[in-house]
Amino acid sequence: MYMRVKGELTKFEWDKWDLNKSYFKHEATPKETEEVFIDEWSYVVPDIKHSKTEKRFVIVGKTMEKRDLFIAFVERNKKIRVISARRMHKKEVLKYEEFKKDSKI
Repeated sequence: MYMRVKGELTKFEWDKWDLNKSYFKHEATPKETEEVFIDEWSYVVPDIKHSKTEKRFVIVGKTMEKRDLFIAFVERNKKIRVISARRMHKKEVLKYEEFKKDSKI
C-alpha cells in the first residue's frame, strides 16, 4: 500500500508473519499501524538496542481512531517494513503528549 507520509509518497511492505503478528498479539491492524505514520504529532527515534544487523526505528503516534501505538520498523529499499505494533505504555503516552504540547506553536 502507498501512503503520503510527512509529504512523501511511501510504500509499506509486509511479510505474512508480521502482517498478522501485531494483530494477534496486540490487536493492532495493518491499517491502524500505517495510520500512525500520517499522524502530524508522531515522532520517530532510532532503536539502537535492536539495531544489530540493520537500523531499526520506533514511531509513536495516534491512529485515526485515536489509539496510541508504538511501532518498530525498518526502512528497506525506500519502503517501510513494520516489525511490530502495540499500544503505547502509560509512560510512552505521557511522553507523546508532552512532545505534542511542546511542539505546538
